[in-house]
Amino acid sequence: MSNQNILLPKIESLVSSFDFETIAKEHKDKLQPLVDFIRSKFEQQSEIRLNFICTHNSRRSHLSQVWAQTAAHYYGIQNVCCYSGGTEATALFPKVAETLSDSGFTIQKLSEGNNPVYAIKFSENEAPIIGFSKTYDDQFNPESEFAAIMTCSQADGGCPFIAGAEKRIAVTYDDPKAFDNTPEQTEKYHERSLQIATEMFYVFSQIKK
Repeated sequence: MSNQNILLPKIESLVSSFDFETIAKEHKDKLQPLVDFIRSKFEQQSEIRLNFICTHNSRRSHLSQVWAQTAAHYYGIQNVCCYSGGTEATALFPKVAETLSDSGFTIQKLSEGNNPVYAIKFSENEAPIIGFSKTYDDQFNPESEFAAIMTCSQADGGCPFIAGAEKRIAVTYDDPKAFDNTPEQTEKYHERSLQIATEMFYVFSQIKK
């Protein structure tokens, strides 16, 4: 995997270990509509807006947003803005911030309270990703001309219509929440983060092909 743009060193090291052959064909098939959407926008030199949606906007949607934005930078795909939202707002689960920090992201907590705001940096000279829980139609998110990527089956089933979405794509992941308060929690959050990261990097590796 040849470097296009520099990431923070620990993330760079992790990315170099990604093996796209580990992605099951069934999952690559599910990712193809996302590849097609991004490639089409890229070829038109249009803004590429991706809104990752899960029920509570606390775990999988944040991991997907962060890794997709990081992958877009790494592969030099311009005009990509990644967002996340839920069918309801809760909070970015602290273990997600911890997992990203362990993977090499620089994370700054900008506010406290029930729904803290985090600045998440993947590269020294790039603007940080702003992470906090919100509904998918929050003012912080795009109103139109975006792809809605459903990262959990509950949101996919419970949200038959996403207003303003140009394309709706289901790329669902198992919820690491199932392992909260167990000895396996750290391992399972890393496992899910790594799966999502590998798949988002695979997606963006396909765009210029």
